[in-house]
Amino acid sequence: MIGIQFLGYGGLALLCIGVILLTPASARRGLAYVRRARWLLLTLWLILAFNTPGEAVYNLAWAPTYEGIAEANLQAVRLLATLLCLAWVFARLGHDGMLAGLWGLLQVLRGTGLEVERIVVRLSLVLENLQTPPAKGEWKQMLALAPVLPTGREVLHLSLVPWLFRDTLLVVVAVVGLMGVVWL
Repeated sequence: MIGIQFLGYGGLALLCIGVILLTPASARRGLAYVRRARWLLLTLWLILAFNTPGEAVYNLAWAPTYEGIAEANLQAVRLLATLLCLAWVFARLGHDGMLAGLWGLLQVLRGTGLEVERIVVRLSLVLENLQTPPAKGEWKQMLALAPVLPTGREVLHLSLVPWLFRDTLLVVVAVVGLMGVVWL
């Protein structure tokens, strides 16, 4: 997903088509993510369109710039592609697989004093809460003096798969490919 920031419209289109062809179920989930992120998308687009310097549309002082609109469109498409890739990861790995993968990736940061288990458990709780949309007016209950909070899982199980040689090969190819894109 890091490489998405280096892609233009053509690369983003190929990536999205590839994700949809690999896992058609990810398209439906991706659309649900886009629907949830619609205000983020709108805010991102407005900020970039109006705050990027350049020539104003129709030469009006209050209008967005042509350069801002171009940058806002590209960043919005990149966010859409990121959401689609996230939907693909969830469709392929599921909730537990995603958390196990995150736990494995964060093990490198253990030496810095970062508590990896706490991060994974908190992210698990957030993802679990996001799976069910809140009931209408539930935000008022959360602000009450004695809120009735839903209870989640008490135990989080991570099933770890063994690291294989092909995993190492895939990481090396991804790093070399990303370095090639950066140098171009």
